[in-house]
Amino acid sequence: MKLLLSVWTRLHRPPPLPGARLGSARLGSGAADEALIRGSSPRAAADEALIRGSSPELLRALGSQVEVKTAFITEEEEAALLGELEPGLRKKRYEFSHWDDAIHGYRETERVRWGEACEEVLSRVRSVAFPEGCSLLGPVHVLDLDKTGYIKPHIDSVKFCGSTIAGLSLLSGSVMRLVREDAKNHWLDLLLPRRSLYILRDQARFSFTHEILKDEESVFDGERVPRQRRISVICRNLPD
Repeated sequence: MKLLLSVWTRLHRPPPLPGARLGSARLGSGAADEALIRGSSPRAAADEALIRGSSPELLRALGSQVEVKTAFITEEEEAALLGELEPGLRKKRYEFSHWDDAIHGYRETERVRWGEACEEVLSRVRSVAFPEGCSLLGPVHVLDLDKTGYIKPHIDSVKFCGSTIAGLSLLSGSVMRLVREDAKNHWLDLLLPRRSLYILRDQARFSFTHEILKDEESVFDGERVPRQRRISVICRNLPD
């Protein structure tokens, strides 16, 4: 099914990135101690440790434009979301040739109506990710990746969604990679644990491609991150 949301696929992949521990900068090195000094919470520092990049300058430049929030939903809330999504997803086949070649091994749908428990979760996502009064895209996008599936580097079309996307990760952890479109040596890797929320805003949305790595490439900071089936539940705002 062709969803309203279009993506522009970048057919070229970035050159091999530096080793996970060499030539990379990390948010959150010594984060817990630094958090106590700055007065921020250890939880926030732990979230920062889930983002690393090609340089400290890039990490500082993007700042709050890239966020990962661990344990954003509970096991019970994840089960509630899956309970509403699975009956519809089971009726679909996994596709291995996306209409614009951006995704491999996927099923997708859009959902407008949710039960009370799920609506409370989505309201929490919206309150954290979007400013009050922001016009949101009505349907929530749901993307189901097979264990062997992956998302190729792409930038979402500005015709159909605005400056911010926020996604819940269900069933499996994964690694998201952002690469600056006009400077391939500028990159970020995001570790997205199961039941976490990621948020991309502004320059991170418009100037960087994003992708979900294949299972065999799924490594963060030198550590293997096994990929299983992954469902993302994604909220977006409307373009200006």
